[in-house]
Amino acid sequence: MTTILVTGGTGTLGRLVTERLRADGHEVRVLSRRSQPYAVDLRKGGPGLDEAVAGVDTIVHCASSPGGGDENAAAHLIAAARKAGVGHLVYISIVGVDQVPLRYYRSKLAVERLIVESGLAWTVLRATQFHDLLVQLFQNVSKLPVMPVPAGVRDQPVEVAEVADRLAELALAAPAGRVEDIGGPEVRTLDSLARAYLAATCRRRRVVKVPLWGKAYRGFCSGGHLAPGHTVGKGTFEEYLARRFGGQRGV
Repeated sequence: MTTILVTGGTGTLGRLVTERLRADGHEVRVLSRRSQPYAVDLRKGGPGLDEAVAGVDTIVHCASSPGGGDENAAAHLIAAARKAGVGHLVYISIVGVDQVPLRYYRSKLAVERLIVESGLAWTVLRATQFHDLLVQLFQNVSKLPVMPVPAGVRDQPVEVAEVADRLAELALAAPAGRVEDIGGPEVRTLDSLARAYLAATCRRRRVVKVPLWGKAYRGFCSGGHLAPGHTVGKGTFEEYLARRFGGQRGV
């Protein structure tokens, strides 16, 4: 039996990774800011982190915050892992972190580099965006009388459960470095995904494609965040919407 620490283990992805590893009979510790007995803010570190990492064979690092602090969190985690002699660090990153100059993507890429240079044995998996992140975007913009979406942008949403399966598999395997990306089954225009969301939620909005500006927008328009050669996922966006919003009445 392997002892595994999952950071961000109460989050959308980390919770599923934890469930899969426990179902396979492994001892799994969950680290998050509020989850006892390993309630640790990775951005601050501290003695609780050393306790969480002690005796761990593998760390699956899922904790992340678009608001900032990922690099400090990774530095604290790496230091504790080296001190404890952890044998394998698995990190979930995002497809396009080296192609799209978005601040959050740059931070994820910086964490990748910290891990590569850490002296630990490591595995890094990059995934395309999860279905629920698109839904969050569409929920916000559909509050308006019309539904604006960035013009010329495509996406390749992937089922979070499939990413969790792959992470659990990697956690139990030997360190593999940068592994092949995992992407959803379809590359779709953002406006077509928006219309699918509207149909699933029975909302009536006119989808308006809005041209934007800036280097990050150009990076998304060029498809730097896509993995068309790695359509590993099977679950479609419509299937996700049907599970989440089946029978919902909209406005």
